[in-house]
Formats: sequence, structure tokens, C-alpha cells
Amino acid sequence: MGKVEFNSAVVIIPGLGNSGEQHWQTRWEKKYGFNRIEQVNWDEPDKQSWVNALEKQLSNIVDKPIILVAHSLACITTALWASEFSKKIKAALLVAPADTEANAIPKEITDFAPIPLNKLPFKSIVVASTNDQYISLERANFLAESWGSEFINIGATGHINSDSNLGDWELGLELLKELDRY
Repeated sequence: MGKVEFNSAVVIIPGLGNSGEQHWQTRWEKKYGFNRIEQVNWDEPDKQSWVNALEKQLSNIVDKPIILVAHSLACITTALWASEFSKKIKAALLVAPADTEANAIPKEITDFAPIPLNKLPFKSIVVASTNDQYISLERANFLAESWGSEFINIGATGHINSDSNLGDWELGLELLKELDRY
């Protein structure tokens, strides 16, 4: 693939554990020079501290429109942030949201419930898988509808993470380009 240019500042927001080296988010960050949100503690997340870190880092971007690229718990963090702050965001790609209200979720993320169900104040796409262990396809579709997001089912790809072996995840990159053209 040739050089990819974006008109927007793309901000990577990893979920629990900070998306390792083989995760498509990390690969995009390194390949395209995207911004990456940093958290104090990736393994024992605190809802308000994650939301505040997102706000603080987004407030430093003033020269371009912003597109958020959130994975898993970061999708919920994005929804929480949007219900609390009002910085103008162009769009968001919300991939494999973690259902923090489900019975079988890791205890580290229960603090992120309840999930805000307000319509997001920016264009968004929710991408989900038919066999994600952290959210059912029906629940992901419900969140997308609540948030006013376009919903895309990409089939049986697990949690759409490193274990999914997506490499640079070309489909996701095409969705990101679509949001940048918006």
C-alpha cells in the first residue's frame, strides 16, 4: 500500500492492556504516525481517570479535525467522554466495544458501567464480530443504534484484536478513510 494521507488528526485509543505490538491499532500508529492516547494504568483502568486522560490529550489537538479510533473498553470510554465533554470531534471508528454490563466481563472493567446510550454528537461507525467473547453481536448492534452509529458486522473475527491476525486490517483502514472524507 502506498502512502496514506489524512485530512484529520487520527487518535488511537487502546482498550484494556494497551493494544500490543501486533494489534492493528499499534501497527497503524507506527505506519501512519497517528496520535495515541496514554493512560496511567492500562491493566487496572479507572473510568474517570481514563475519561479525563482522553479529554486532556484531545484538548492539545487544535490544528485539524479529529477522528477517534477506539477499541474495546476505549469505545465505552469514548461514549463516557462524549457524554461529559463537548470538544468537537469529526468522527469515530468504534471497534469491538466491550460490554461492561455483561455478566461474564473481567472485573477490571465493571467500573465503566452503565454504558451511556446517548446519541454521539459526531459521525461514528461501530464494527463488531459474530464471535466476540466480550460482546454479543446483538448487543453491539444495540449500542450502535443507541449511539446513532453505522453498524458493520465483519463476521467471525473474535475481539478484532491481535488474536484475530488482521495484520494492518485493511478493511478498518478503508472505514477510517471513509470517515476522513466525511
